[in-house]
Amino acid sequence: MVYEFTNKLKSKINKLKEKNKSICLGSIYFDSPLLLAPMSQISNAPFRYLMQELGSGGSVSELISCHGINYRNQKTLDMLKVWPEEKNVGIQLFGEDAESMKKAADIAQTYNPKFIDINMGCPVRKVVSKGGGSALMKDPTKLENFFNEIKSVLSIPLTIKIRTGWDTDSRNALEIVSIAKSCGIEFVAIHGRTRTQQYKGSADWNYIEHIASENILPIIGNGDLHDPVSVKKRMKSSSCKAFMLGRGPLRSPFLFLEAMDDTSNTFTANDYFEVIMRLSSLYESYFDEKKNVINLRKHILWFSHGFKNSVHLRSNIFQIKDLGGLLELSKSYFLELGEETKASQYDSSFMTSGHG
Repeated sequence: MVYEFTNKLKSKINKLKEKNKSICLGSIYFDSPLLLAPMSQISNAPFRYLMQELGSGGSVSELISCHGINYRNQKTLDMLKVWPEEKNVGIQLFGEDAESMKKAADIAQTYNPKFIDINMGCPVRKVVSKGGGSALMKDPTKLENFFNEIKSVLSIPLTIKIRTGWDTDSRNALEIVSIAKSCGIEFVAIHGRTRTQQYKGSADWNYIEHIASENILPIIGNGDLHDPVSVKKRMKSSSCKAFMLGRGPLRSPFLFLEAMDDTSNTFTANDYFEVIMRLSSLYESYFDEKKNVINLRKHILWFSHGFKNSVHLRSNIFQIKDLGGLLELSKSYFLELGEETKASQYDSSFMTSGHG
């Protein structure tokens, strides 16, 4: 049975969602300018739908291998599924050659996403060593053919997500945005780090803003938008048309809502437990119990960050192997805190090893 939010939490959510303003990026509409970023093993249908309920204006799937699609690997094909209840979802593909990406994109669009997105930002070695992800930025002369080949089979829009460049000596995002424009790409999302930075250091928002101010294509800014204050500050002064939130919502699932409001940190431990229950019930239709436990465990740990005595929760959670026990532990921890709110939401060391 799918867990539903209580009327109290629903009322709080709906009141904040009324502040959302829809936007259009190229020909693609979103319910707000705050979108869920693609994250490996995270941005699946259940989590995307949960974030939609909690205020995201749209989302992009976790990165999906073009080769896995073309080989008809069932696990890969399952990753392409977009739930009927989901809105404004793009499917993100990664790969290194145009022909394979073209075939995969043709298959992916039959799963009814709103757009297809090319991953040109993943810094993980096993992706870039084969020429995919961030490695696609190393030789822009190949991109026009790459984009056009993929676009030739699509009846829906094509978008890309990039970094500022491969390293500090080859920051070529502006050049790539210009090539994308000539090929009919709808928008470009830019993560404000180079490939060599991985997720360390700080996102270079000055560089993102420089590109956005050129008005070549709609630019979505991404990087270090981890708390409501940072997001609101950026929205007020940015030339970007929209923003992607990645690591922030993993610790603060209400970030999309709080960032659209004049107040923040209004959600309590009770509210966080409801999100855990809701996510678990959504996962039940997507994963078996073992995978539900594995995936839910990491979200519980992320959600607990900033609440009191989270070390005690962490010390016990890995001892529990069944879903019922996991939910009981979460219930006793979060409901004991009750109406308390978080003391903090983020630190710079969070998930620096990579996620998409």
